[in-house]
Amino acid sequence: MTFAYKNIDLPITESVEEIRNNFTEHNTQIVNAPPGAGKSTLLPLTFLGQDWLNGQKILMLEPRRLAARTVAIRMAELLGEKVGQRVGYRIRFENKVSDQTQIEVLTEGILTRMIHSDNSLERVGVVIFDEFHERSIHADVALALCREAQQVLRPDLKILIMSATLDMPQLSSMLQCPVVKSEGRQYPVDIKYVGDTDMTLLPELTARVIKQAVKENEGDVLAFFPGQGEIRKCEEILRSRLKGFAIHPLYGQLPHGKQMAAIMPDRNGKRKVVLATSIAETSLTIEGIKIVVDTGFGRTSKFDPKSGLSRLHTIQISKDSADQRAGRAGRLSAGACYRMWSKATQDRLELHASPEILEVDLSALALDLAKWGILDPNQLTWLTPPPSGTMQRAQASLHELHALNNGKITSHGERMHSLPCHPRIAHMLIEAEDQVLLPLATDIAALIEERDPLGPESGIDINE
Repeated sequence: MTFAYKNIDLPITESVEEIRNNFTEHNTQIVNAPPGAGKSTLLPLTFLGQDWLNGQKILMLEPRRLAARTVAIRMAELLGEKVGQRVGYRIRFENKVSDQTQIEVLTEGILTRMIHSDNSLERVGVVIFDEFHERSIHADVALALCREAQQVLRPDLKILIMSATLDMPQLSSMLQCPVVKSEGRQYPVDIKYVGDTDMTLLPELTARVIKQAVKENEGDVLAFFPGQGEIRKCEEILRSRLKGFAIHPLYGQLPHGKQMAAIMPDRNGKRKVVLATSIAETSLTIEGIKIVVDTGFGRTSKFDPKSGLSRLHTIQISKDSADQRAGRAGRLSAGACYRMWSKATQDRLELHASPEILEVDLSALALDLAKWGILDPNQLTWLTPPPSGTMQRAQASLHELHALNNGKITSHGERMHSLPCHPRIAHMLIEAEDQVLLPLATDIAALIEERDPLGPESGIDINE
């Protein structure tokens, strides 16, 4: 059964026929379309019933759990169904799929594990990489493994890479595939430079800019922050100073119900202020937004040699990220974006964010490749190859943890790989189980992998 898309008023509909026809002659293609074009919700649905799909599944990767869940729900609504029927999703600790599911929306790490359990991705017809411009390490690894499967085991496997901003010539040249560009529909956005910001005063200064913005413009506000701490401080300030507005935080750790409250229009018709991390840059459509306030900061993972793990660092965003954020103000009508930096700073911003594979610890990647049977990462096709020095350190660490022996995965390494956590934490859990200390180890693992549920006044002694 095919999906009737032609009556849906979204820019991507003009490119659907070209994209579907490309898959009759090519097994890989790239779609470049701005946020709001409809690529995430419409394209997977238009593949249903195509001859080249041959009744196989469609997998679509999203970099964030909220986006994966929201996109799946929206696709199910377009089919007039509940999520979990023809369209479902799998995210960490949650899935909504059934025997009749034909489209599965996944977070990126889940696909890598699927490939390990099914090297040929049997019964999968298309793998879609959404928001690939974010260049997460999970997306890079999954693409490399899918290309390996496509070249060795499954020449019929289709790969679709979708992005809003990306270096298309480099990617299309590497993959030797066609590129389809959809212009989208973007209204003009008035960019206002507020001046450079003191990071230590970020919540207070942002609250002031938001108050100024709502006086000068109509519509709801989307403000971008580096993290949850800054959001909570600004929220507290705004609740005492900005009356008559619905104020909503939006970040990854927030409960699903509160995330949806931030995305949907206010039930009482109030103007809305959404205080978000970079989770709101792409994929999500937050209705009513006509004003963007951008602090200019984000958080990214970087390898910390002292701990052997990656940790979050606050950084200034790149130009393409700033453009993505500003574009959120122009999806519905003409809008305004208040940038909390100067025009001179804008000129100095990096064009693109650094790919995550260049910045983070590669222990999990090294263990993944060993599980796959790949001793040399250069055997795979990478858009950005993993740095050799970082990879060598990761492999040396895995040898010390007895996960590798002469580069090959050991039985202990197999057990570590089966656990959905960092290899060092997996090693701790396995050793703790053997020493009857598993309850303590699981508490420590949860604190390291997620976040401390208690306040700073609780101290650091987990025995208390």
